[in-house]
Amino acid sequence: MLIAFHKPYDVLSQFTRELPEHHTLADFGLPKEIYPIGRLDRDSEGLLLLSDEKNLVDRLLHPRHEHPRTYWVQVEGEPNETQLRDLQNGSLVIQGHRVAKATAQVIAQEPLGPRVPPIRYRAAIPTTWIALTLIEGKNRQVRRMSAAIGLPTLRLVRTSIGKFLLGDLPSGTWKELDAEERDLVLCSA
Repeated sequence: MLIAFHKPYDVLSQFTRELPEHHTLADFGLPKEIYPIGRLDRDSEGLLLLSDEKNLVDRLLHPRHEHPRTYWVQVEGEPNETQLRDLQNGSLVIQGHRVAKATAQVIAQEPLGPRVPPIRYRAAIPTTWIALTLIEGKNRQVRRMSAAIGLPTLRLVRTSIGKFLLGDLPSGTWKELDAEERDLVLCSA
């Protein structure tokens, strides 16, 4: 079984509740005996895969498989060509680890409506959306990459894994993937 879940903001990517006020995956009626493949931080949103198939973890997460995942990242400021190049060329070192090459491009029009609760707003500082595709996923990597180039992340939404798109799956809902959708997830190019 492979499930796509649209993880909302302020939800932990785990079933165990650490504090009574935390929202977890247990709050969304997901089937028993599944577990997340990877994670999204509590303050991140978007596509999270869950499965009862342990062999998928290595196939989808280990960098040697170069399995792409795309994020829409709202940053504070406007990136210049050098900053975009730094995101792409594998030259950033985060916590002693050189990140793999990525693709990064500015999204011309705001792709999403406002978040609830709203992001930090500063009238004098513009925000920009960037589509960033990675083949690895270290802890808080996207946030650390944007900070390293001087553009703090305000909002982070994973929009695809492999060729499977989150699409219009509403926040807080999930669906079991059919054979065709599963093939899209497992596709690397």
